[in-house]
Amino acid sequence: MKKLLLFVLVCAVASGTLFATGVGEAELGTEENPIIWSFVPSGDTQEIAAGGAEVADMIYELTGLVVEASVATEYAGVIEALSSDPPSAHMASLATFSYVVAADRGVAEAELVSVRYGRPFYDGQIIANVDSGISSLADLRGKSFARPDPLSTSGWIIPSLTMRAAGINPDTDLTDIVDAGGHTGVVTAVYNGDVDAGASFVDARNNIQEDNPDVMERVVVIEVSAPIPNDGVQFHPSISSEMREQIIDALLQIADDEAGNDALNRAYSWTALERHGDDFYDPFRQVLQAAGVDAAELMGE
Repeated sequence: MKKLLLFVLVCAVASGTLFATGVGEAELGTEENPIIWSFVPSGDTQEIAAGGAEVADMIYELTGLVVEASVATEYAGVIEALSSDPPSAHMASLATFSYVVAADRGVAEAELVSVRYGRPFYDGQIIANVDSGISSLADLRGKSFARPDPLSTSGWIIPSLTMRAAGINPDTDLTDIVDAGGHTGVVTAVYNGDVDAGASFVDARNNIQEDNPDVMERVVVIEVSAPIPNDGVQFHPSISSEMREQIIDALLQIADDEAGNDALNRAYSWTALERHGDDFYDPFRQVLQAAGVDAAELMGE
């Protein structure tokens, strides 16, 4: 009997399904050892947390797996959670650049890509306060700028490359770079005149329009990026293919269900989900390579 128990324990440890606790071992996907799904703060943190928790409950109803939604304070925090040993995040919903960094580290594998407005891509925008005197990229020189996060694809990586291509060095030509904590924060800062300009996804201005009906007139778009792959769902490599398939199938069912779709929309403005692997991000990698940009260097590694 002892040999049998030892054999079961060794197999479980080898498969990565056990989690050490003070009283024994708990299988991943249980109350004692939930699957941590880490989100990045792309919008209102409370809305993301509430929608994520609702989706996690639906996953449990369909699979019996306990998933815990967690909203990080920054993109790098999710990557570090995936990189820790053992990982403190098992699933993630990283934006494009953050995913590429995590994938290059070998700690994330893409499985699903979100759909917004009928497509699995989105666009970035550079915006300015109407009173700032900014009407083109050249006018950004000597101005202050807000970004959601240093690793935000549409809110910083693409805009900074765009500025450099236009002869603007963000490091020296901008008077101040403010981390607003999310795309909504960027729009709010530009609207209030706390900064002259900023960058976000198209069209994050809608996020504050209800309370600020004149936002479309007060915050103007001066540049729109090329299409960028949407965020989605990625897994840590240690998660078994069987467990992934359970969660993927559940999420696809949830996306097709009215109540589930509402929860996904509330959490991350997702209207559907499509299956895409790592190669979906290759065109973006090519953009970085063409610009001579190394993802690890941008991470400060």
